[in-house]
Amino acid sequence: MTDYKTMCMQLESLTEDERGLIPVLSNASALIMDSMAELNWAGFYLEDKGSLLLGPFQGKVACIRIARGKGVCGTAYDRDETIRVDNVHEFPGHIACDSASNSEIVIPLHKDGKIFGVLDIDSPNFSRFTPEDQEGLESLARILEDRVEL
Repeated sequence: MTDYKTMCMQLESLTEDERGLIPVLSNASALIMDSMAELNWAGFYLEDKGSLLLGPFQGKVACIRIARGKGVCGTAYDRDETIRVDNVHEFPGHIACDSASNSEIVIPLHKDGKIFGVLDIDSPNFSRFTPEDQEGLESLARILEDRVEL
């Protein structure tokens, strides 16, 4: 089981003296990838002219741009809500950037009341992400929202 309390403390420590978007998200994606088991991708897509543009990540190559409402990321962005998917192959309009991904969680990130991006995490395992994972990852997202400067 993932220790989200420790991850949150580590993220707070990593962002104590640096608030720049790219370095903070880069370290956050590395922290997630290093701390959670059974992942094949962890990273960020950032809002850019009404769509999502690839940001810092850990994992295999990824889709560069995702349209609003497309795939899990674009849908979470459009709905402004966390989406946890047990089987991405059953998600309407799923974008298969990595055919090894079988489950996914996407959490919108906000600053000044507006979405600035999403945290996207994929796993090769079906049903990898639990409600406890969602709660822990949403706690990490709140730290990022508080700490980053856009």
